[in-house]
Amino acid sequence: MQTKTKQDAQLEQNKREKPMPVLAKVALIGFIGGVFWSFLAYCAYFFHFTEVAPNFILQPWAIGDWKNGALGQAIAILFIGLASVIAALLYYAFLKNRQGIWPGVAFGIGLWVLVFYVLNPIFPQLKAVPQLERNTIVTTVCFYILYGMFIGYSISFEVAEMRRQKQVDVVK
Repeated sequence: MQTKTKQDAQLEQNKREKPMPVLAKVALIGFIGGVFWSFLAYCAYFFHFTEVAPNFILQPWAIGDWKNGALGQAIAILFIGLASVIAALLYYAFLKNRQGIWPGVAFGIGLWVLVFYVLNPIFPQLKAVPQLERNTIVTTVCFYILYGMFIGYSISFEVAEMRRQKQVDVVK
């Protein structure tokens, strides 16, 4: 009987998978959130809901007209995904213990203000906020809020799950 339990413990199906480290989860959440929401922002640009395309992020650094085509949009979406990892790590560092919708909303609005007011001078293609169309302002603010809520809920959920798992492990 004892050899059977040893054999059961050695079976692949009975082994527990090591959980992904929390910082890796946060980075993955950031990358997926950045790619997903910037792709949706590109769709909004394509359908003329906004005059700001994701490739505005490439304008100060990339040379050539390729950045205005489909390749430029795709690379910009991936670049925003990478930059979003930093944003997610900042959320984790400062707001991970906050629950509810409002921390994510505030984070998204803060990012919008950072991009459209503070960092505006380094993006030559991006007009100043008073010069933007109302549809552009509303659409981009909404996307940033949704992005902030996605990052906020996802990271808060992972932190809560990690705490719950630690409690379960202590009880065992």
